[in-house]
Amino acid sequence: MNYLDKPWLKSYKLGPYKLDHSLAPYQEEPLYKALDDAAEKYPGQTAILFLGRKIKYRELKTYADTLANSLSNIGVQKGDKVCVFLPNCPEAVIADWGILKAGAAVIPTSILRTDDGLAHEAGSGKAKVIICQENQLKRVLNLKERCGFSSVIVTSDEGFDKEGIKAEIPENVYAFKRLLEEYDAVPPKVSIDPKQDLAELAFTGGATGVPKGVMITHFNRYSCVLQGLPWIMKPLLKGIKGKSSILLSVPLFHSYGRYMAQSAANLGLRLILIPDPRDINLIVETIKEYRPFMITAVPTQFMRIAQEKVGKINAIPMSGAAPLPRDVADAIKAELGNPVTEGYGLTETAPLTHFNISGFSKITGFMAKEKPGLGVPSPDTECKIVDQTTGEEVPFGETGEILVRGPQVMKGYWPEEGSGLTPDGWLKTGDIAYMDEAGYFHMTDRTKDMINVSGNKVYSTQVDEVIFNHPAVLMAASFGVPDPNIPGSERVAAVIQL
Repeated sequence: MNYLDKPWLKSYKLGPYKLDHSLAPYQEEPLYKALDDAAEKYPGQTAILFLGRKIKYRELKTYADTLANSLSNIGVQKGDKVCVFLPNCPEAVIADWGILKAGAAVIPTSILRTDDGLAHEAGSGKAKVIICQENQLKRVLNLKERCGFSSVIVTSDEGFDKEGIKAEIPENVYAFKRLLEEYDAVPPKVSIDPKQDLAELAFTGGATGVPKGVMITHFNRYSCVLQGLPWIMKPLLKGIKGKSSILLSVPLFHSYGRYMAQSAANLGLRLILIPDPRDINLIVETIKEYRPFMITAVPTQFMRIAQEKVGKINAIPMSGAAPLPRDVADAIKAELGNPVTEGYGLTETAPLTHFNISGFSKITGFMAKEKPGLGVPSPDTECKIVDQTTGEEVPFGETGEILVRGPQVMKGYWPEEGSGLTPDGWLKTGDIAYMDEAGYFHMTDRTKDMINVSGNKVYSTQVDEVIFNHPAVLMAASFGVPDPNIPGSERVAAVIQL
């Protein structure tokens, strides 16, 4: 037996339930069909809960349709890119769907980006429009020449539904609130080719440390959404569709965050948005008040949550973006009553390829033996471990580089289709792991030269560049060291020669 025989299929069980071995053929539809279907099936269900404010699914669709219409009227056409430079807020979700309905692709950009980082992503991605909050407007406008965008959409720091923009709005800057008031909820008629047209252009660090644009098509992301909760939670779907909640405490500009937001819409779930992922007190209070069905967080957040007295709740804690330390997983299980389940993937895989099924078992009401590790590949995902030097498959149980192939794997690095993939479509992840006898994968190392700071990727070459700007520095090399206060996280360190 070899990796292409998919030995992990024998582990496709959730308690006594057998999970589908394949979901093919995957529907070739625009990603925004997930929102349209939710608005039709669950119009009165809350789609977004944000600091006590609620937006229902029918309202979210209306906002998205209206924004799509307004984007078209300010010059956005099929194939254009719109940079979403926002924290977690309703506008970020509305923008996500509205941009897709306009036929454009989203460039999700971290609000923590430096000017150089923002200019690189918006500029090299050729963003036509940037959407930001009022507190970032001056900064964005100062970067116009470097970014090359034509327009800015700005929303109030307090929220578009709370108040308008306080400052005077210059030419080619549009208020988010006014766009939703002045245009009809009639999106432009745009023909989408799901396998070719981009839904997202997300930037991530490669081996060089220079962020590269990852081209994710509608088909890539929609396939990944279907490979996730609808597959692994199939025995429970009737009880959660249009009823349950997902607490999103990871940033929407992260591929994990956007994936979970889109997954929530696909099942008509209530998305509970945490504006600041660092606000652990708010996260804990929200868990206690709303008792969500699923809690999505990164290991550093779970470590803090485990220290609080949340109490036993029937929720699935789902960790991503960084490896989960065993002691943190044990602490969360002891506090919440359910094991933490992990997912594995990359921005290049839209973003998930593996699920730890054993982590989902208890919530079905049936105890199954918990297994550590990344989990097993999702349906229709091919995965193998190869020797980094020879490229040959290694025997089961031996370490090597993870390679993946499947419907969720990117179209390529911007702007060249197929770049970053082997001629036969395999993605080299740069992660080192082995597969055990049950088909579960276990990561042992990472080859990518990035520093993991609380789930956020810091590129060492960019740190080096900043250090080199000091006239007294002759040479410098930055790297990550374990953070003694945050298990699983790193601190940035550097060796400098003056």
